[in-house]
Amino acid sequence: MSLRLFEIAEADRRIQNPFTEEKLLLLGEICDASADTEVLDLACGKGELLCRWAVRYGAAGTGVDLHDAFVADARARAAELDVADRVAFVQGDASEYDVAAHDVDVASCIGASWIGGGLVGTLRLLEAAAADDESLLLVGEPYWTEEPPSEAVEALADGDRDRYGTLIETLDRAEAGGYELVEMVIADRDAWDRYEATQWKTVDDWLRAHPDDPDADALRRHRDENRRTYLRYGRRYFGWGVFVFRSAR
Repeated sequence: MSLRLFEIAEADRRIQNPFTEEKLLLLGEICDASADTEVLDLACGKGELLCRWAVRYGAAGTGVDLHDAFVADARARAAELDVADRVAFVQGDASEYDVAAHDVDVASCIGASWIGGGLVGTLRLLEAAAADDESLLLVGEPYWTEEPPSEAVEALADGDRDRYGTLIETLDRAEAGGYELVEMVIADRDAWDRYEATQWKTVDDWLRAHPDDPDADALRRHRDENRRTYLRYGRRYFGWGVFVFRSAR
């Protein structure tokens, strides 16, 4: 899906993952976020993690996202919450960003582990920004809730079963890469439903208001395919969580 279509589908969401506000803040508590905490958030979307952690805990940091509209939304959100002096947002490709220029207490990539080619590659990327071996590395990642049939793998992972692991495989992959899983916050089924279903109505409202837009047919097809895939396969075989790691090397 193009960035424009993604922007339309996500228009009514600040947290661009199947996560609740409560769990986003719980993640900050787990990370002991405070006014002394520096965060780097890669593929930060609309910047809700950084903005809300700045409000609740006084944390500071930098977010990086490819999509200029999301970066604009993040900056507007920071101004709205009066934390623009605590957080900054950079428009750019997170996979090419100079993470080593940072020394942070928390480095995160929530829901976009493709920037590092998967879980371990993204952990490597985040580790380059870590201030020391006490720093926390956060990756938001889908996982298989049970062994998926081939048709579910095709629909949810483009035929690549190993793109994601089960929970125990997620642990095994991280440990093999030299990382210790120290915590996790798992999305519940209702959060998944809200994330998916909110987009259906957002897209439907937009299509009714813009029937002649050149992207209308593409957006309708994406919505229809995504809705069917979620109800048939995603709701049963996919889970999602934020996994908290430290380097064990």
